[in-house]
Amino acid sequence: MARIDFRDRGMGEHVDWTLSRPEMAMGMGALSDAIYTHSKLDVREREAARYSIALINDCAVCQDTRAKGGPAAGIDDGFYSEIADWRASTVLTARERLAAEFAQKFALDHLAMDDGFWARMRGAFADDELADLTMCCGAWLGMGRTLAVIGVRAPDEHLVV
Repeated sequence: MARIDFRDRGMGEHVDWTLSRPEMAMGMGALSDAIYTHSKLDVREREAARYSIALINDCAVCQDTRAKGGPAAGIDDGFYSEIADWRASTVLTARERLAAEFAQKFALDHLAMDDGFWARMRGAFADDELADLTMCCGAWLGMGRTLAVIGVRAPDEHLVV
């Protein structure tokens, strides 16, 4: 049950609570749209990062969300289960593991992103891809943490983004 009261507008808790402040909800929606429609990251790399942050935030909505185009890219429940232990994964590619590592450091210990780490990231990703990944992680950390703090439940069916 959510920790704040809001009117049921029939859109699901993950949306209904935001409509208490529609002007702000529009901004959150625009940021989310930008991330899912304009990211140049490969869907598997993006999902490795997104799901890493979903686990860290303990966000039920985020953990239950799935990527549009995910099945075509070979993303299934097994892929998501690999992300929890990305270091030991034999399924994730090197770039997918780096995306998960970046997301984890971004969310938990950004000061550990030292020159050696950035050298590894820049060895695998172009600067525009790193800018993309950074903006995505910022949005996921903030929005996912918000949903977790409010205590919003996941919808009955997977959200697809």
